[in-house]
Amino acid sequence: MVSFPLWRRIPAAAARLPFETLSRTPLPGLDPAWSRLVTAKTDDGERGFHVLDTGPELAARGIEPTGTILAVHGNPTWSYLWRSVLAASLEHARPGNAWRVIAPDQLDMGFSERLEHSEPPSAYASGYRRLEQRLGDLDGLMDELDVDVSRPLVTLGHDWGGIISLGWAVRHSNVVDAAVSLNTAVDHPSGEPVPPALRAAMAPAVLPAATVLTDGFLRTTLSLADPRDVPGGLPAEVTAAYRAPYVSRLGRGGIGGFVADIPALAKHHSRTVLEEVSSGLHEWDRPTLFLWGPKDPVFRDRYLADLLERVPHADMHRYEGAGHLLVEDRDITAPLFQWLEDLFDEGTEPASARQSPPPAAEAPRLHDQLTELTLTWRRTEPAAVDMTSSGETVSWAELKEKVEALAVGLHELGVRRGDRVSLLVQPGNDLTVILYALLRLGAVAVVADAGLGIKGLSRAVRSARPAWVIGALPGLTAARALGWPGRRISVDALSDRQSRLLGTEASAARLLRRHAGARLKRVPNPEPEDDAAILFTSGSTGPAKGVRYTHARLGALVALLRQTFDVKPGASLIAGFAPFALLGPAIGATSVTPDMSVTRPATLTASAVADAALAGGATMFFGSPAALRNVVATAEGLSEKQTKALRHIRLVLSAGAPVHPDILDAVQKIFPSAEIHTPYGMTEGLLQADITRDEVHEAMASAQPGVCVGRPVEGVRFAAAPLDDLGVPSESPVRPEEARGALSELVVSAAHLKAGYDRLWHTERLSARDGLDGLRWHRTGDVGHIDEAGRLWIQGRLQHVIRTPEGPIGPGLVETPVDTLEGVSRSAAVGTGPDGAQAVVVIAEPEPGTRLAYGSSPLADPEFAARVRGISPVTVAAVLVLEQLPTDIRHNSKIERGALSRWAGRVLAGERVSAP
Repeated sequence: MVSFPLWRRIPAAAARLPFETLSRTPLPGLDPAWSRLVTAKTDDGERGFHVLDTGPELAARGIEPTGTILAVHGNPTWSYLWRSVLAASLEHARPGNAWRVIAPDQLDMGFSERLEHSEPPSAYASGYRRLEQRLGDLDGLMDELDVDVSRPLVTLGHDWGGIISLGWAVRHSNVVDAAVSLNTAVDHPSGEPVPPALRAAMAPAVLPAATVLTDGFLRTTLSLADPRDVPGGLPAEVTAAYRAPYVSRLGRGGIGGFVADIPALAKHHSRTVLEEVSSGLHEWDRPTLFLWGPKDPVFRDRYLADLLERVPHADMHRYEGAGHLLVEDRDITAPLFQWLEDLFDEGTEPASARQSPPPAAEAPRLHDQLTELTLTWRRTEPAAVDMTSSGETVSWAELKEKVEALAVGLHELGVRRGDRVSLLVQPGNDLTVILYALLRLGAVAVVADAGLGIKGLSRAVRSARPAWVIGALPGLTAARALGWPGRRISVDALSDRQSRLLGTEASAARLLRRHAGARLKRVPNPEPEDDAAILFTSGSTGPAKGVRYTHARLGALVALLRQTFDVKPGASLIAGFAPFALLGPAIGATSVTPDMSVTRPATLTASAVADAALAGGATMFFGSPAALRNVVATAEGLSEKQTKALRHIRLVLSAGAPVHPDILDAVQKIFPSAEIHTPYGMTEGLLQADITRDEVHEAMASAQPGVCVGRPVEGVRFAAAPLDDLGVPSESPVRPEEARGALSELVVSAAHLKAGYDRLWHTERLSARDGLDGLRWHRTGDVGHIDEAGRLWIQGRLQHVIRTPEGPIGPGLVETPVDTLEGVSRSAAVGTGPDGAQAVVVIAEPEPGTRLAYGSSPLADPEFAARVRGISPVTVAAVLVLEQLPTDIRHNSKIERGALSRWAGRVLAGERVSAP
């Protein structure tokens, strides 16, 4: 056997050396002043470590560290991984809030000392660093660096560095105050296969060739990076920097050693230590933050689920679209240092200290409300009518009995309080029964709109990580094909063959039959602050976000709806919008699901609404703006009987996007007895403000920019965060009277607002606004103003603000007058060019049968373009025409201004592009 030194040992030196001594490769983003060589006593003698350390620079500035972050890299990276964290710690350092960051190269890695390995390389029988030794290495290194443990100490890790940093934190819980980890795993069941992306490199015949003799493993890992703002992966110079310590096989022994030390098998040398770490995390009670890239082919979501089960109190943020090298794909420094500031800055008020206003009305639990309704004279009256399935009607008593029976069956099957249950069921009676059964059990309903598409729905389900899936055939088929997590229950009874194919273990239909007449007696009702549901947003402004609602907040919403719209016994609601199909029974109204495709609101016809009104004796109708447009467009085909049924409707509601006054006037003719309201809300708070048709016309006469959405409903408070010259809203909101006329982001506070975003800690932290009356404020993302009459005016979304040289402009400032032009159905104002110097471009959608374009091009006819420029209050650089403006998935109404901005930029650059 031939022995060979893989790398000369780096000389012991405690003093900082010129970085050029270590690397001749440019290392962008890394300041040589951070580099140190340190000799530390380890379990097998003195070893030389290369360390990046911001401590000396903080000392040179005369700043005492708030605390220390110990950042541990994984395989096959090195401390270069943490350069953004080191840079951000110094950029924002100030007395009282400055973090020293220590990022060592582990032994045999980066520019730390190389070990001698036995030959042949495939054996790796000795010489590689094992998990126990790496934990000991950190002990010696931290002793040598003389870290002040009287101040906060936080560990930070990634990949196998995550295991090491968490293990070291568990062992030193007396001095470690908090832990942060990126994609990692602390347990792998010995009987389960290793992820395919890693399995190939671990094969004995492949390991040395893939990891040491070639740089295949290193290159593969670096290829996983997908920076949001850098098409094509990592910049070449960054890739070269990662490869700098590993350009020769003589420097890659540690890469192979790390792979050899993966304790996937029960008899592996490091298995005992891994189990010590994983079991120790069950007792870990320190603040913890997990930052996760779900596109990771190695550390998949099952490892995240395991971590959250061991550390249930941990804060969590998933970065949709990011992968294994999360720190390269996204900026993790903002959430990291914000989280640390919230924890350790004495001047920061904890979120728990902020309160919501008291609810506008008494808020009973939804299940209690359902019980109350079934005990009255109404028990034989219809509670739900499903027009999508041959008009099935369920009475209040039957609904109560079915809910109880299914709750018993689900509990017997193993569904427990706090379990997340993904509902892949179309709105209708089946979904109503299932939802209320889950609410009774205290399980958490996960609801994502099928209109998100398979990709968006898959993202939503994986991010929520449900324990159970209840679905109809289409949903279960997708769950099986795409490997969505959760034990599966079908809605309908399936054959044995279907059940095997779909992996189901029960059906709601059979559970209902088996437990008919049963009562759930031994299971207590959920507590008000228990999670009740996770509702996903429409995804119109990025990946759909899960919005958490507690039982108390859902109850407050139901009470507010009943009070605001004066829902009386005997009311009946046609629910052309899925959330209200589910809330109908809770507000005491018969819920009628019309015959339509819930994923496409524009499929609702006037005839379907009339038939639903006849079937349910409806007095209320709720539909999206797109649904209202199609109802108006199809009204001519109504029969006399259907027309008469619509005259009994007393209230019409439409929300999700602004509704043009002309549409409201046309709707009024179809529902002549109805009061028409267009309430304002969002998934994060389904009702915030309200306005009637008559009030819309009154508001329009004031000629203010944007769309008026009315006044806050009772129990809701609005404030404003004025935009600066660059279009950035102020951190602290002010009262409306302090921001009159200023373009602002609207912020809201109410008892029925979301409890938070699910597993999106940083998004939730960014959505919170402090500084006004000690209340819990939510950033709506909508920009506009509040006028002297207390009315809210919306000009668009914050991300669609046009940042011109003259200052920020809300799209509505331009769109409102353009929409009044003859021949224009609707319009969108977007910005093109760099921020701060954007030009305003108007894209118009013509009314049917009207031509506004110049020939076959997207350019507007010169005469029409002149009319647009003449009515716009700001300079318009270009006017374009599209036969149909792109809209969001859920409502078919919100204009996709982001896509239009990109399309307009390409058109004006002379490219021939199709419609967005």
